[in-house]
Amino acid sequence: MSFVFAPSEIPSVPVLGQPERFPVHRIYCVGRNYEEHAKEMGFTGREPPFFFLKPSDSLVVVNAGETGHMPYPSITQNLHHEIELVVAIGIGGKNIKAADAEKHIYGYAVGLDMTRRDLQNDMKKLGRPWCIGKAFDHSAPIGPITPKAKAGDINNAPLDLLVNGQVRQTSSVAKLIWNVAETIEHLSAAWELQPGDLIYTGTPEGVAAVVAGDTLVGQVAGLGSLTVKIDPAK
Repeated sequence: MSFVFAPSEIPSVPVLGQPERFPVHRIYCVGRNYEEHAKEMGFTGREPPFFFLKPSDSLVVVNAGETGHMPYPSITQNLHHEIELVVAIGIGGKNIKAADAEKHIYGYAVGLDMTRRDLQNDMKKLGRPWCIGKAFDHSAPIGPITPKAKAGDINNAPLDLLVNGQVRQTSSVAKLIWNVAETIEHLSAAWELQPGDLIYTGTPEGVAAVVAGDTLVGQVAGLGSLTVKIDPAK
């Protein structure tokens, strides 16, 4: 097969403890999946889960023990951090029941759903899609994937985010409104999940702005940490 130009490299994420990498298909994100974060965004209650996507090439892949770099994005004055547990799908499927979801999971990672909040809010007011606020270049930092057998009790794992050494977000995966298995059930009813899909499961309260020069350290117990520095705009 020939192409009119060379195709882009397949985005991939390192896997702890093995040389093979995890090839990424799609990135799904769950909106407002922690109650206190929903409240700080002006919503309450256990609303039905909803999803948005990021391009797979929006990943900023950070190796274990290293510091990743994300340029401050264009056309925003209000870049927010959102620490999240990321679920890596190893076996695809459609209409997966929550009780069967575990067997579809390959592993887990620490991720950041970076958000141009001012642009997202503008789109909300106009009733338009959020893509410009969520799906921009470098908007999805991620650390290495830990295979699920090595991840421990992930459904009760504490998670937190520090900015320049100060705690900004702290919570537990146990506080997800829709837990990992329920999220997979709802998501796979709308899309057929594929091996290589990543699911950013939602962020707890405490989201706030960062600026160029800030260093972010996100942690999920059992998965290590993800360190990202915000560089000046390109």
